[in-house]
Amino acid sequence: MPNIRKAKPHPGRWGLALLAACLVGCAHGPSINWTHPSINQDSRVQFIVLHATEIDFPTSLKVLTHGTVSSHYLVDRDGTIYGLVPEGRRAWHAGSSFWEGSTPLNPSSIGIEIVSVPLGMPEGTDVPFPEPQVKAVRELVRDIAHRHHVRPDRIVGHGEIQPEGRTDPGHWFPWSQLAHEGLIPTPNPVLLTRYRSEFEKTLPDVRWLQERFAAHGYRIRCTGVLDRQTKEVIGVFQGRYRQDRVTGEPDAETGALIATLTAPDGRLLDDGAGHFSPFKPEGFVPTGCPGS
Repeated sequence: MPNIRKAKPHPGRWGLALLAACLVGCAHGPSINWTHPSINQDSRVQFIVLHATEIDFPTSLKVLTHGTVSSHYLVDRDGTIYGLVPEGRRAWHAGSSFWEGSTPLNPSSIGIEIVSVPLGMPEGTDVPFPEPQVKAVRELVRDIAHRHHVRPDRIVGHGEIQPEGRTDPGHWFPWSQLAHEGLIPTPNPVLLTRYRSEFEKTLPDVRWLQERFAAHGYRIRCTGVLDRQTKEVIGVFQGRYRQDRVTGEPDAETGALIATLTAPDGRLLDDGAGHFSPFKPEGFVPTGCPGS
């Protein structure tokens, strides 16, 4: 269990009203017999969404506790994890979001904000995440995923679920470390090599790319045109799977990556010791791609 600090509560008028309502409900609510629980249930938490704050820690804490947005956790650059919203309650971190046919994601997700700007540096400073912070994020993701049985394909970045202008946690976030621990899938290297060789000769058209991105989980329209929405999706995708060269433009490697990840045997899980097994999420049916 990661070491989590709770942010200092500020109950105010709303908190006192909620406490009063709870006391009234506890005193006068109906008597309920819970001795026959249904087997047809699971956790509210189906997704874990990783964000980068793009502002320093004091500003992040102020925005997430007293602004118009929130998250369940905030991870500082020294590795300290702050709990801001209980997991059983909804935080406002995902906005107009979509992944694998589910929308919006606020009611069914845990939001983790990662401080991406060193103390005192300007908003939007683009620097690597320090190792203590990455370690804390890994431990937190592992703990949440284990307790709520979150599927590896549902541990995603903010940019993936809302690519319209969002790219976080960005190209500096080491997704590969989560993959090495089996928390998220990794592309099958054999298929990747095969597709790359094929696409270096002839790259599939834009509509094919759009259909593959939709099958992977993105919200994208199949216009057949390399439009703004397609470039945004490609950029976010490259920021996770091809971090050394984020162009927002289609190429053989990007095509090979999305072809591999949407192939029947294209995703693998690492057991942490270098042994891989196929990842096929039970019950997942890829969504279609609407037209223009």
